[in-house]
Amino acid sequence: MNIDQLKPFLQDAAEKESLLFQAGEQASWWKRVRHAEGYGPMIDEVRKEGEALLSQEAPVLSYRLFSIFKERGTRLEYERVYFEKRKRLNTFAIMALLEPEREDYMAALQETIWSILDEYTWCLPAHVGAASESVSEAEYSLNDPSGWLKGNAQVIDLFSAETGFALSEIVTLMKDRLPLLLRNRMKHEVYRRIFWPYMQGEPFHWETATHNWASVCAGSIGAAALHLIGDGDELAAVLERVLRTMDCYLQGFEADGATTEGYGYWYYGFGFFVFFADLLKKRTGGSVNLFASEKVHQIALFQQKCFMSGTKVVNFSDSMPDIHIHMGLTHYLNRIYPDVAIPELPLRTTYTEDHCYRWATALRNIVWFREEKAAAGEPWDTATYYLEDAEWLISRHVNERGTFCFAAKGGHNAEPHNHNDLGHFILHADGETFLADLGCGMYTQQYFGAERYSYLCNASEGHSVPIIDGKPQREGAGYRAKVLGVSVAPDTERMELELAGAYGDERLRQLKRSFLWHKQEQPVLTMEDSYVFGEEPEQIVERFITMTEPDVSGEDLTIPGAGQRLIIDYDAKELQPHIVKLSFADHYGIDRDVYAIDFKLLHPKRECAVQFRFRFES
Repeated sequence: MNIDQLKPFLQDAAEKESLLFQAGEQASWWKRVRHAEGYGPMIDEVRKEGEALLSQEAPVLSYRLFSIFKERGTRLEYERVYFEKRKRLNTFAIMALLEPEREDYMAALQETIWSILDEYTWCLPAHVGAASESVSEAEYSLNDPSGWLKGNAQVIDLFSAETGFALSEIVTLMKDRLPLLLRNRMKHEVYRRIFWPYMQGEPFHWETATHNWASVCAGSIGAAALHLIGDGDELAAVLERVLRTMDCYLQGFEADGATTEGYGYWYYGFGFFVFFADLLKKRTGGSVNLFASEKVHQIALFQQKCFMSGTKVVNFSDSMPDIHIHMGLTHYLNRIYPDVAIPELPLRTTYTEDHCYRWATALRNIVWFREEKAAAGEPWDTATYYLEDAEWLISRHVNERGTFCFAAKGGHNAEPHNHNDLGHFILHADGETFLADLGCGMYTQQYFGAERYSYLCNASEGHSVPIIDGKPQREGAGYRAKVLGVSVAPDTERMELELAGAYGDERLRQLKRSFLWHKQEQPVLTMEDSYVFGEEPEQIVERFITMTEPDVSGEDLTIPGAGQRLIIDYDAKELQPHIVKLSFADHYGIDRDVYAIDFKLLHPKRECAVQFRFRFES
């Protein structure tokens, strides 16, 4: 929509209703929720954190911490303190809304806000780049009123935009409860760090992106503008630009609604799309409704397609393997799209689970939560999804023996947050993942640079795919899988992929990987890899990745579990197994052991095939 189309809706709706609550209902809503039984566990989590934080000294973002990323390339040192400050902001703001009589919470909130307003930048050092180093003294002049646009003031990243959103929403919710000096400074800093660079500076790289940066940055700016900008013409100018970026974000999805960035980036990116779209719909009296799009509807359904059992997800790409549900977002989407599934309440994310402490998510997990919907939540049921555009097959099979899941993927090796993982697959039973995806590693400067595929979790060596003559899959859009066929039936699922194009080896004429998933009482997966080479290969290794140490003490090669175990059947005359213990640093910097089961083909030929049978046994 352009400015002229937006203006009438903004002017007409300006005084009709508040954005998060109906006019005059905010105080009574918080009072009711404070004592409502269904909200009790959530409120108790925030209150417990609030009481603990009141007795702790506020952290400081020092120059030394800021410099570590440039010197070492590591992010966690600065980010731990940065996010601790956001936790304090969220906690004291929510407690001040819940318990307005508590002066200590309000005082702590004011000090936290002031500290955040004092920060050199709201960006993370990893996202600032060279901008902080690019300003020379000669660029500044008393006759140059645009000096605020130069250097680091220009940078808007995910977290600076989120901070602007948070402060704009908090100042709106608190209204006259915050001192005028603080309210004015909050608004000034949002204009100085967000609105002015956005509207007066050069375009940002994320404005035409098709991934989470587009929705989080633009959505946060749009949300902040909807809260703070009263002039209809100025607001329309901001929203026109935001909506262009939201169109780009949606272009990153195809008709299947999947994001190849992984489930974690779905709820991050799409969550901020929803936060903005909700405020925009309310501010325009329903005249601008981004939820009317069928593509948006399909994106909303992606969550329920990703889960295997409980909180375990199909974690292709940079996604965590175990993620709880943001129930506020889920309940909101279900009100718009009734076919969005409501999961069991115990799968709800806790207040402290989001280590980034995103204000918009934390608040809406409370404000959008509905007791009646929580009571209607159910376990994940039997379902099969083939996401044609993403080339993901996900099959969840539930019976009296348990919940079993098989997932496999095609795609290409230049996807957002890419891993070199064409033909990779996951096997899961009753809360345990036997053949696993490692998910995202510890984010560093090198992780997103030229050394990305030296990290086990990103390289094909960290996935259940072949290694041919010692060479793994290669990165780049030209290295892709070809889906030869997929069929879904009540008792079986089939998927056949051509993977020769993943390796960049001219000798490899064909690598056909076929899956057959038998959905019986104890499901069985059969897999065959068939090879055709232009000349005889030296070595073929079939690699399978597990987080559990395999048991090779008996006749079978077994991956043990608490309830089920996975047995791998193979031809011992053709294949020789070898267990390799590896390790990687997970997203939080914790070293994790991982095991590669390497089956070496004893007699590789120009034309050869190998078969495996993976069967569950209790």
